[in-house]
Amino acid sequence: MAGRGELVVSFGEMLIDFVPTLAGVSLAEAPAFVKAPGGAPANVAIAVARLGGKAAFAGKLGDDEFGRMLAAILRENGVDDSAVVFDAGARTALAFVTLRADGEREFMFYRNPSADMLLTADELNVDLLKRAAVFHYGSISLIAEPCRSAHLRAMEVAKEAGALLSYDPNLREALWPSREEARTKILSIWDQADIVKVSEVELEFLTGINSVEDDVVMKLWRPTFKLLLVTLGDQGCKYYTTDFRGSVPSYKVEQVDTTGAGDAFVGSLLKKIVQDPSSLQDQKKLEEAIKFANACGAITATKKGAIPSLPTETEVLRLMENA
Repeated sequence: MAGRGELVVSFGEMLIDFVPTLAGVSLAEAPAFVKAPGGAPANVAIAVARLGGKAAFAGKLGDDEFGRMLAAILRENGVDDSAVVFDAGARTALAFVTLRADGEREFMFYRNPSADMLLTADELNVDLLKRAAVFHYGSISLIAEPCRSAHLRAMEVAKEAGALLSYDPNLREALWPSREEARTKILSIWDQADIVKVSEVELEFLTGINSVEDDVVMKLWRPTFKLLLVTLGDQGCKYYTTDFRGSVPSYKVEQVDTTGAGDAFVGSLLKKIVQDPSSLQDQKKLEEAIKFANACGAITATKKGAIPSLPTETEVLRLMENA
């Protein structure tokens, strides 16, 4: 990756989350909602930029007030939005997110179809993709055409130009026609990634086994991988490379809202990896990078909403020093 710079390009959906003002109630019981910008790939891009890294977001928004607002939020947060396109015929996606009493989430989506699903391969900013040191994506952009073909083409362009491919499936079962199709399509691009991050829920979904033991995790390992990560919420993270594996505990915080915590983890880890790619082969360096990422995820879970909660480097280092 020498000479490729440190640009992280994040591809996929950006949307508006509507979060109840009261935790622990159903959507129907919520007295009111606060609007918050969201969408996992966009969260990752902003997480990188907030830590002082170079980030760009590629995707499609509705040519509406929410879409323009989201593009402005990317720019305000130092994210390159030159690969964002607008659709005059479709709305920006919305998601109503219920916060349960324990801070975990349930989703209800409005996207039939939303602008992000209508991105075509011809609308990709190929020059930007070719400059990526890391190309990061999820699986929501695999659900429907034409976005699926655009996603596959973007991976191809970035890979051919020498980028590392980073995949966080970010499972949202409610968006898929069936569990089977979700599993099949999520795994259809599995072998092409260099870095893969799954949660324990996704590990169970993809393997069919409710366990985070190494033999279960290794069912998802591919010889082409450089790094496989399993995040365990407040229990930290397990990591696997060709030559070594281990686990890194998290930081104890009072959880308010876990929205975006996984994206903060991914964004901060990718920033560390593009800064020093040798950390993928050096266990001590990798563990330091994961500790930093765990701290980012922990801080994000202490506040409501994803993007407003993403930490700066100063906040992360403060938590790590005080722990």
